[in-house]
Amino acid sequence: MSDADKNVRFEALVRAWGADLYRYALWLCRHEALARDLVQETFLRAWKALDSLKSEAAAKSWLITILRREYARTFERKVPPLTDVDSVVVADEETLGPEERAERGLLRRGIAALPARYREPLLLQVVMGYSCEEIAEQLGISKSAVMTQLFRAREQLKAKLQDDGVTGNVHELF
Repeated sequence: MSDADKNVRFEALVRAWGADLYRYALWLCRHEALARDLVQETFLRAWKALDSLKSEAAAKSWLITILRREYARTFERKVPPLTDVDSVVVADEETLGPEERAERGLLRRGIAALPARYREPLLLQVVMGYSCEEIAEQLGISKSAVMTQLFRAREQLKAKLQDDGVTGNVHELF
C-alpha cells in the first residue's frame, strides 16, 4: 500500500471512529485527559498496524480491541488519577433541564458502581452500539454469557437507581 493510500485509509478511520473511541475511553477511565491519550495511543498503534486490517467492516472492533489493551497497559505502568464522572461535560447536556441532568448523573454513578464484568458489556452495548455477538467477540465470552451479564447489569442498575429515587423504566434512560 502506498503512503498516500495509507494516509487516506487512516484519516477515514479517524473520522469514522474517533468520537466513538473517545466516548468509550471516557467511560472506561472517567478522565478526559487520559481518554484523549488512550485514543491517541490507539490511533498510533492502528497506524503502525494498518496493513493488518483486512476489512473496513472490522475496523470498529479492531480499534476497540486496541483501545481496551492500551487502557489495560496504563495500569501496568501506573494508576491514573481519576475524576468524578459528574464533572465531565458532554455537549448535549447543555440542552437538558436540571431534572434530566440530575437523572443522568445518577445513571452515570450507577453505571460506574457496577462490577467491571457487568459494566463493560453494558457500555459496549449502550455507548458503542455493539450487538451481543460483537460484545461476545470483544470480550472473548459466549453470546449467552453476554446476555446474562447485560441482564444482571440492568437489574443491578435498576435497583441502584430505585434506591436513589429514580422512578420509571431504566431502559428509557439509555
